[in-house]
Order: sequence, then C-alpha cells, then structure tokens
Amino acid sequence: GPREEIVYVPCIYRNTGRKKPDFLATVDVNPKSPHYCQVIHRLAMPNLGDELHHSGWNACSSCFGDATKKRNRLILPSLISSRIYVVDVGTDLRAPRLFKVVNPEDVFWKCNLGYPHTSHCLGSGEIMISTLGDPAGSGKGGFILLDGETFEIKGNWEKGDKVPPMGYDFWYQPRHNVLISTEWGIPKCLGYGFDPNDLKKGRYGRRLNVWDWTTHTYVQAIDVGEDAAPLEIRFLHNPDAAEGFVGCTISSAIHRFYKTERGDWAAEKVIQVPSKKVEGWLLPEMPGFITDILISLDDR
Repeated sequence: GPREEIVYVPCIYRNTGRKKPDFLATVDVNPKSPHYCQVIHRLAMPNLGDELHHSGWNACSSCFGDATKKRNRLILPSLISSRIYVVDVGTDLRAPRLFKVVNPEDVFWKCNLGYPHTSHCLGSGEIMISTLGDPAGSGKGGFILLDGETFEIKGNWEKGDKVPPMGYDFWYQPRHNVLISTEWGIPKCLGYGFDPNDLKKGRYGRRLNVWDWTTHTYVQAIDVGEDAAPLEIRFLHNPDAAEGFVGCTISSAIHRFYKTERGDWAAEKVIQVPSKKVEGWLLPEMPGFITDILISLDDR
C-alpha cells in the first residue's frame, strides 16, 4: 500500500512536574513535505494526570472484508485515570479532534475494572481493552468491551469467576481458539514508578495467561519466572500460526510461546539481554527493561 504520511504519538506529561494535560501529537512523516519530522498538530486531553498509554483503532484487519467499517477513530486508554478517549481522525486526519470520553466511573461500575492498557478491535466490530487491575488498584486481569459505533461500555469480555491476578497486554488467534494476555504488576504499586523493594513480593507479573477464545474463560497459566513482568505479546502475522513472542521487562528476556502437541500452550526463553553495571541508580546492575517488540510482516 501507499506509504504513511503522518503518525500519531501519545505524549505524556504525568510525573514530569509540569501541570499540563497529555496530548496526541500528529507528526508529518512525508519526506517530500516541508514539515517532515515535525509535529503539525497537538490535541490536548481535557484532564490532567491521565497517562495515555497504548492506542488502538476502531477497525483493523480483524474487520477485513466488511465494507461498512472505517479506520476513523483512535482509542486512547488512560493507564492511571482509567478514562478512555475516542479521537476522531476521519474528519481531518492532520488535525484530530476529541469524539468521546468514557469516564472512569463507567469503567469501575460496569466492569469492576480499572487501569486500562491495550486496545484492539475485534472482528465483531467491538473494541476490547485489557486492564491491569480493579478500581481500588489491586491486580486483576480483565477486559472491557466497547460498542464499535457508540463507544459505550457493553461490559466485560471475560466470563466465569476465574481470572488472572494481573493484566497488561493481549493478542488473540481465533483459528486456534485462543487469547493470551500478559502481566505487568499491581497498579497501586506501579503508579509510583519502579521500586526494587517491590521485587520478590509478588507485585510484578510472571505469567502468560491463556484464554478460550470462544467461551471467554481463563484456562491456563504459563510461568515465565518470578518478577519477569511479561509485557508486549505478539502472535506471528500468519493467521494460521500457533506461536509468537513476548518481551519480559524486568527479566529482560524474550520468550517464544507456542501450541504443544497436547493442545495446550508453553513458552521457552530464546533471547536474554544482559544487565549492565551502573552507578547512581537504584541497583548496582540495570536490566535491559524490554518494553516493546515488533515482528516483521514476513514473520522472519
């Protein structure tokens, strides 16, 4: 397809000492433009202290073949405030405007969840957002469902009483009837930044959590190590693939996860980033703190 000419970047002021709202920056990435690599628009959020995190589209490849779906809304979950912003990028893609705000009270009361993180669109047209915890800031892995047209909260995606103790990112592979989510840590601890005193106390995640895609139930936990904090998870792009990779931030390792011959799921460490000796930091050695991973479009 044609080369992208702009990118949208969430920009965060929280914990910088500046009392300003987070904003969505529009950056010109057209090499032929006189404004190449410049911020050409800023959309400020109407509140302070949100901490915008991972953004997602209202429609994507999950809706392939549905001519009624358009990629014209950007979903911006706020990790700390638990607000969810919906941004109109269809009217003027170079100057986005705020379309809707889902208030934290709605997230709390309708889903008993808080601290939203990853937003993905579904083939059904709905929007699914993972969360780190409950409204009180304790750990709880769950998912919010938004209507894809009105962006009203429809409720929880997960069913049953069994849920993981923490949440963070997720990805799904319907052809293998699976969704796998990850764990960062307990929100009321994470909100103050990394603290070595939280290590060895069960406050950081260690599991990949496997869900049955059809029944929406939690079926398996894969342990990748104490305080590993598995974050971004990616299946291969091939929709038939039964494997992918996940980056663990504190343990600074990449694990490959895969479907076994028994039909359940397992993981193996394939990359280890060594720590570095440092001075003037919290610990004598600093981990690599892997925060995100990308898999090339050819899955190689």
